[in-house]
Amino acid sequence: MDKPRPAPGFVKRLGGVVDNRRGVTFQALESENLLNRLTGESMPFGWTVNPFRGCELGCRYCYARPTHEYLGHGDPEEFEERIYVKEAGTARLLSGLIRARDSGQEIAIGTATDPYQPAEARFAVTRGVLEVMARVPGLRIGLTTKSTGVLRDRELLGRIARASDLWVNVSLISLDAPLLRQIEPRAPRPDLRLDAMRALAAEGVRARLFLMPVLPLLTDGTAGLRELLAAALAAGAREAISQALFLRTEMTWRFFLAFVQREFPWAIARYRALYPAPGNAPRAYREEIDRRVSRLAAEVGFPSRTRDARVRAEAPARPRQLSLVW
Repeated sequence: MDKPRPAPGFVKRLGGVVDNRRGVTFQALESENLLNRLTGESMPFGWTVNPFRGCELGCRYCYARPTHEYLGHGDPEEFEERIYVKEAGTARLLSGLIRARDSGQEIAIGTATDPYQPAEARFAVTRGVLEVMARVPGLRIGLTTKSTGVLRDRELLGRIARASDLWVNVSLISLDAPLLRQIEPRAPRPDLRLDAMRALAAEGVRARLFLMPVLPLLTDGTAGLRELLAAALAAGAREAISQALFLRTEMTWRFFLAFVQREFPWAIARYRALYPAPGNAPRAYREEIDRRVSRLAAEVGFPSRTRDARVRAEAPARPRQLSLVW
């Protein structure tokens, strides 16, 4: 099979290698603007910022792996082995943020890759975006991360939170550290993510638990979910958002099921029954998970919503034209 080639729109944007470390190659990607207008999808936000393409954290279930094909990478492992660092000035970002503020729609930071993955410590792209955001009061911002690297910017985030509507969504699907080391091999331990929630709350930044995805047989047990919800509440999270595993594309589906076959062979029959093809699990399973999380959250006194409920409540109106969003 021929090696995939970068899409025409990316060929001239690909820069040279800017670093190599931890077995990862970092390459520049020229971008006109770090802020993108989202069109054509039902999401609870209208704008996106993804400072990187590719992600070192290596989460086995990541739905964004196929996006590396646009850059000429057909092997799903390359998503975590070659990271593209976006290079763009701040002039257009500032004017774009003003338009986003005037639209009333949320700006989502980290929808496809973690904005505080290890590369951020070296390149500080996310920091640059936040510094410009601090100059534009009245924004609606949602930042999603698994990384404790967010604490580097807690004072800046606190300043933004005092002038804008800011949520930091801390992604955490279990308190079982050995299990997560298999599923999210280079993400921080669960206790460290909870500590990050506490530190953000102390800085006046609202934190939300992103309990997504809930993995059949691995993280969907009643006891584990209750413990996680209670721990997030105690750490200062204001709300939980949950969703059952969704294997969006052929690549994601094949990659994740191969991982389950290799690491959890006792579970593969259940996964093949729930996911005979790319997409969602059957509605009955998804509704069962929704009810379970809602009930457990109520038991521990924690407000919770499903991702679909959040989309229905917050998704902005869309123009008809579609566009590439990141």
